[in-house]
Amino acid sequence: MSLHSVKGFLSPDFIIRAAAQPWELAGVRQLRHQVFVQEQGIFDTHDRDAIDDVALPLAALSTFASEADQVVGTVRIHECSSRVWRGSRLAVAQSHRRMGRLGAELIRLAVSTAHGRGCDRFLAQVQIQNVTLFQRLHWTPLREIEVHGVPHMEMQADLAFYPPILDPFAGWKALSVKRKAA
Repeated sequence: MSLHSVKGFLSPDFIIRAAAQPWELAGVRQLRHQVFVQEQGIFDTHDRDAIDDVALPLAALSTFASEADQVVGTVRIHECSSRVWRGSRLAVAQSHRRMGRLGAELIRLAVSTAHGRGCDRFLAQVQIQNVTLFQRLHWTPLREIEVHGVPHMEMQADLAFYPPILDPFAGWKALSVKRKAA
């Protein structure tokens, strides 16, 4: 018998892949709503736009007994013009932000997937508080902009650090870097 509370347990194992199952797609929508509507208040009722009709949603899935359990991170990618791709709506569940690496793993899958589909240039509009993370991941700031009333930095990924991935649905398992509680 364990004397530890199961309630506070977060598995350190994650699956990083393109969202395909109905429950994964629903989880992506729910997480985006939680982060961009409820937490950040960037949108009033929903964050869905025309890009969702053409974008590939990617997900970080928590695990329970080594099986995919719930969506705890997401980003979407799309080709905005010939060989130019964009990533947007990067979100990690509040409960998993201190686990480490989820955002970085999603960024790696996003850029590498686009690279595998012929991308020559990968861009994102990054909230200012996340610029340092992107710079550590070999992104270059291009210019400051405002998106939906929030300061952002237009940034470009260095594709040399992102080998092409041909099948984002296969994905991979990742271990989080647990951080000490604050």
